[in-house]
Amino acid sequence: MRPLTQVPLLDLSALHAELGDELASAALRVLGSERVLLGPELAAFEQAWAAQVGAAHGVGVGNGLDALALGLRAFDVGPGDEVLVPAHTFIATWLAVVHVGATPVPVDVSDRTGLWDADAVGAAVGPRTRAMIPVHLYGHPVDLDPLLAIARRHGLVVLDDAAQAHGARYRGRPVGGLCDATTWSFYPGKNLGAVGDGGAVTTSDPAVADRLRSLRNYGSTEKYVHDEIGWNSRLDELQAALLSVKLRRLDEHNARRAVVAERYAHALGDCGLTLPGTAPWARHAWHQYVVRTPHRDALHDHLAALGVQTVIHYPVPPHHQGAFATLLTHGELPVAEALAREVLSLPMGPHLSEQEQVHVIDSIRSFRP
Repeated sequence: MRPLTQVPLLDLSALHAELGDELASAALRVLGSERVLLGPELAAFEQAWAAQVGAAHGVGVGNGLDALALGLRAFDVGPGDEVLVPAHTFIATWLAVVHVGATPVPVDVSDRTGLWDADAVGAAVGPRTRAMIPVHLYGHPVDLDPLLAIARRHGLVVLDDAAQAHGARYRGRPVGGLCDATTWSFYPGKNLGAVGDGGAVTTSDPAVADRLRSLRNYGSTEKYVHDEIGWNSRLDELQAALLSVKLRRLDEHNARRAVVAERYAHALGDCGLTLPGTAPWARHAWHQYVVRTPHRDALHDHLAALGVQTVIHYPVPPHHQGAFATLLTHGELPVAEALAREVLSLPMGPHLSEQEQVHVIDSIRSFRP
């Protein structure tokens, strides 16, 4: 066991040690099979994942960015279209829009939640708006019903980004089957993570699912017959088999994350930090435990000196990234910029021990700005 003065943000090695025999068995099963792409492991995982999140279809792809871009393409979003995106999110949400030739239009988030609220989104809809991408950031679902009402009024596609929300629930229903389609990342650090990269799109529209299966495979549903311009973006058999093992433990691991979040909330309420909350209609997946403080950088350095790893999600908002410097103009986005200055993610995961968490809490409580 590592010294208590070294607490990682997420302990992937402990996760893989806990599931080691099952993961090894799954990997050997794939190595002994005749298929490494588009085979029975993928089909089984797609079916299980779709059922888990309340959708009729799951389509595995290469990564979360491809899931977003292919999802937009499946609805024919492209050049000349605008897509509403949150101002506070990982850059992949914006990149996917550009990859299909559309224009991202940033909408600032709520200062209280860091997520979208309907009034801001409704005000941003314009004549070229074709779609919106709500992001269930850090594991807390967005309030979708008002956004879906806006989309219905304006004829917009709603493609929600659930890369950080595996197992989250909205008004008693799992995130993943509530919008036109939902995109997922299985990056290793996610609540449901591959041992490598991966992604998926879930939907209950069979035509969209069929289009996605074609787009991910060179625009083909029959070998050497290509009906449209496609991608090479397929979740491979090995990752699908490993994800199937981890999926069986997702609810248990998320429950353990919730215990960690409860300990933080109980112990840090009087430390001058703004702590994350959970809406009464939501079940938080606790992908990250993100606090806010105007002394963020000093707290980050203080914790690092005591062996506590923290991460800033995200220090440079997308609209200040060089990648978008010549692609778009934007108005004021004050909340996104404040979050970039103030948020700090604390160690979180199903294998963070109580003893390690006590060290994190004691280290925070010893901080003097």
